[in-house]
Amino acid sequence: MGFYLNPGNEAFRISVSSEIYVDKSELIAFTNRRLGQEKRFICVSRPRRFGKSMTANMLCAYYGRECDSAELFKGLKIEKDPVFMRHLNQYDVIFLNIQQFLRSADDADYLTENLEQKVLGELKEVFAETGDFSTNSLPEALAGIFARDRRPERGFVFIIDEWDCLFREARDNKRAQRKYLDFLRDLFKDRIYVKLVYMTGILPVKKYGTHSALNIFDEFSMTDPDVLADFVGFTESEVRELCLRYGKDFEEARRWYDGYQFTEHTHIYNPKSIVDSMYGKKFRSFWTGTETYEALKIYIDMNYDGLRDAVTSMLGGVGCEIDTGTFQNDMTSFQSRDDVLTLLVHLGYLTYQDDLQQVFIPNEEVRGEFVRAVKSSGWDEVIHAVAASGELLEATLRGDTEAVARGIDNVHMENTSILSYNNENSLSCVITLAYFSARRDYQLIREFPSGKGFADVVFLPRKKVDKPALVVELKWDQSAQGAVRQIRQNRYVEALKDYQGKILLVGINYNKKTKKHQCIIEDYLKK
Repeated sequence: MGFYLNPGNEAFRISVSSEIYVDKSELIAFTNRRLGQEKRFICVSRPRRFGKSMTANMLCAYYGRECDSAELFKGLKIEKDPVFMRHLNQYDVIFLNIQQFLRSADDADYLTENLEQKVLGELKEVFAETGDFSTNSLPEALAGIFARDRRPERGFVFIIDEWDCLFREARDNKRAQRKYLDFLRDLFKDRIYVKLVYMTGILPVKKYGTHSALNIFDEFSMTDPDVLADFVGFTESEVRELCLRYGKDFEEARRWYDGYQFTEHTHIYNPKSIVDSMYGKKFRSFWTGTETYEALKIYIDMNYDGLRDAVTSMLGGVGCEIDTGTFQNDMTSFQSRDDVLTLLVHLGYLTYQDDLQQVFIPNEEVRGEFVRAVKSSGWDEVIHAVAASGELLEATLRGDTEAVARGIDNVHMENTSILSYNNENSLSCVITLAYFSARRDYQLIREFPSGKGFADVVFLPRKKVDKPALVVELKWDQSAQGAVRQIRQNRYVEALKDYQGKILLVGINYNKKTKKHQCIIEDYLKK
């Protein structure tokens, strides 16, 4: 076993032996189907803290020669697959952690030379009799070894971790990037010694400038994970099981860490945060361990039309439509707000729903990072709205309609330059931003299906919160009385099936002529 050639299974052994290990071994069934096929080039991009390295270690343990990994996979889901034993420990694996090569190269310009030199050194030790090492070219050396190899299972499985770190850490060094891409193209394209390539990073691969060096790869990313969605992070059923085992409140875990929703039925949780929260005494943000709001601040401060509007709307719980197709998959080629927002999806700050073609702030953990970034960036109007939101909720709970109307007026006036304000949807955004702090005690549901239609916003108290539910109906240039009347006539409260207790019916109207809001609040006791 070596560092790069057949690195063994010890890293995976540590994962399997850990107190918390979530079985994602069924991914191997997918890679086995691609093994030796035309579509054997796979790139999976995920944010930090989403288990990329653990997956790479698992694949090394499964495919690599010179180790016996049957015991490690005993009892795991993949063991039941009919071809599991056929490929277990049958291949020469070349494992490349590009981050390590970049660090030891000192200079990004020498990344490829550093990589080739170190890997060739190990190949010479193992294949001294069958290889031709008169060349300093890694692809040519591998081609020579393959040509002389007479074993039944010929070829190499490549596992590459942090493939894109050069584009993140030397983002302005175009020369080094082109050199690196040319090297990868030469290493993989039209090379019959390649049995499988599983490459992982944060960014997808296909559009670095005009270079199409890696167009052979099938991509599975945060904007389109396709059939690998369940392997991006922890699924809802996996999190439920962990919460049950560790005596944690699943609903709180959902509030803090859910939100990476790829389809209506696929909810993915941040694995690192879930694991850390199981060990801890309470749910909190673990994001700052690897990412900070300063990094987010760099991107939301970019001066593109509509970017601040989009971020403010998402803080208010509203999705933002974007076109992800313009993003060039790097850290510098930004042409629009959509490019910046798409990057934030790949970094894990936003989640993208393909069916809606919208991005959202996924959960409470990440929402806190946005608030910190906004405060650091001096977005005074948003900061004031967030700061005043607690007082607005208290005014609502005590039925002070004039204070509620004034509070919403203030949020509207301060954010007029950011939020377009011309329909009930934009009014809804202002309302949810105005009640920002209510998320601590309430679950906010926009367009809640109830009775004969949809309540605009419903505030459901969280467990152990002794506060009434709120059903909010919004009107645009009509009347607040009419909004409350609609709640009663359409029986919106009947949809709160599992809730018993006091409900406040809140009608809010915006008068275009006076540019003021009106508010009506009525009590309703659900029995």
